[in-house]
Amino acid sequence: MNRLSFPGRFTRWLLFPLGTLAIFLVCLIFFTRSAFASQAEAEVDIAQGVLAYEHQQYAQALSFFQQATQLDPQNIRGHYYTGLTYLAVKQPERAVEPFKTALQLRPSDADIQYQLGVAYFSTKAYDKAGPLLESIFQQTPDRENLGYYVGLTRYQNKNYSEAVEAFDKNVTSNTNLQQLAKFYRGLSLGVLGLSQEAVTELEAAQRIQAVSPITSSSIRIRDELLATRRVTDAKRFRAQISVGGYYDDNVPINPEPETIADANQQLTLNDFRRRKATSPGMLASVLLDYAFFRSGPMEATATYSFFQTLNANNYLHQLNLQNHLVGLSGFYRGVVSSMPYQLGLQYTYDYLFLNMDGFLSRHTPTFSGTLIPPTFKVPGIGDVSNLTNILIRYQVKEFFRETADRDSRFLSESRDAYNVMTGFLHTYRFAQDRFLIRLGYQFDNESADGGAFSYRGHRLVTGWQVTTPWGNVTLRHDYDVYWRDYKNAQSLFTDEDGILSPRDDRQQTHLVQLIKPLPYNLTFTLQYQRIDNRSDIPVYDYSKDVFTGLVTWNY
Repeated sequence: MNRLSFPGRFTRWLLFPLGTLAIFLVCLIFFTRSAFASQAEAEVDIAQGVLAYEHQQYAQALSFFQQATQLDPQNIRGHYYTGLTYLAVKQPERAVEPFKTALQLRPSDADIQYQLGVAYFSTKAYDKAGPLLESIFQQTPDRENLGYYVGLTRYQNKNYSEAVEAFDKNVTSNTNLQQLAKFYRGLSLGVLGLSQEAVTELEAAQRIQAVSPITSSSIRIRDELLATRRVTDAKRFRAQISVGGYYDDNVPINPEPETIADANQQLTLNDFRRRKATSPGMLASVLLDYAFFRSGPMEATATYSFFQTLNANNYLHQLNLQNHLVGLSGFYRGVVSSMPYQLGLQYTYDYLFLNMDGFLSRHTPTFSGTLIPPTFKVPGIGDVSNLTNILIRYQVKEFFRETADRDSRFLSESRDAYNVMTGFLHTYRFAQDRFLIRLGYQFDNESADGGAFSYRGHRLVTGWQVTTPWGNVTLRHDYDVYWRDYKNAQSLFTDEDGILSPRDDRQQTHLVQLIKPLPYNLTFTLQYQRIDNRSDIPVYDYSKDVFTGLVTWNY
């Protein structure tokens, strides 16, 4: 048997590993050269894509970037420019994934983080855009357009004070974004209750571009802020004191002359008619408001009011009125779809005296909402602004001089009641509020302890107001019709046929005012009120006229 010598055996043993190593090196070189070739080819595609992108040939650029990322999935620039191209063609939802991939490959890259935030912002995913943009804003607040994006994100999240700060730091060469930043800064200031500053900012937005959708919106909202601006923007305390005189031709509310079938009812009606009814008098009122809490769009106010009438004729002293009211109110102001709004919640308690004897108390919680819808144009008239108010009120009434409290036979005549009312009032506003038209409707339901006073009511509310160029004198006329359908038959008073039937009333009220502003925060008002109530129960059929002159001082 031939045996190889030691050198031969060693050479044979060495050839196997050396051959294996050689094959591995050849494969490594092949694949490495292939990978380098792919990367090099991808870089060529990216270079061509960037040239196409800069020449706004976005479809061609996108094709190059997609080829590059297929050749080299780890190529950060390929994913980044793919996202930029989708943003350029206004497809931000498709830009998100390329930017996310690029950020995963390079988490600390501020440019990628910024563009991903912009993509989220453009798809209105503000909750995702916010943290990314805020992080960059803390590092480089003067980055192009960043202040606008951060400000609007904060605005959408109702952080209005912080939004103003971001808009202040906005740096941009884009005219549209300059105007938008001014516009939303003005809205934020308006929500914060800084009406004058908001008006200034909205006027600045208008000057950037004379013709644009934002300009027309800025003009409308500026006009609304000017029209509804509170005198007390910088003041927490407000006071109003009024004194005057009046003449009332039916103080005790005597019924109209009627002829009815029931002789006893006719005697009662005649007795009511014989009461002395006319009287001049004096009146005074005080209103005090204090805003004890203000924070951004929120405000809370405490209120006290006092009202007193004094009839000059001695035989009507027992009908002198005195009312005290205390209340707490909370308000929240905001903007939705460029429409300013206010939500309010109020609770009041008032106590009414009749000749210094307790007569009536009321607990009244009220929810209110105010919205300023967009302005529209009417041919031949011009711009028409709007103001819409809604109201939901619950009231508990307690009377202290009820016959039913002393005699159970009159329980059906008890006026203690719960009342629920809901309604709206819309105001059309012309010539920056120098001419107004009002139209509204209310429904209320009263459930009284005495069935005779329970009813369902419908009220139509109308009115107009004009401020003349002669000394800014304002003329105002309000007119409403109130239909009350009582649920149960009367227990004391009959209709014209002598039958105890359910009461059906229609009450019309006219209020005409002439208001003249005077120096030193004074206002002089002449007022006429006509109430005409028609009822199928004659004792409730009445009319009255009241003429009033008032001087009011405002602080």
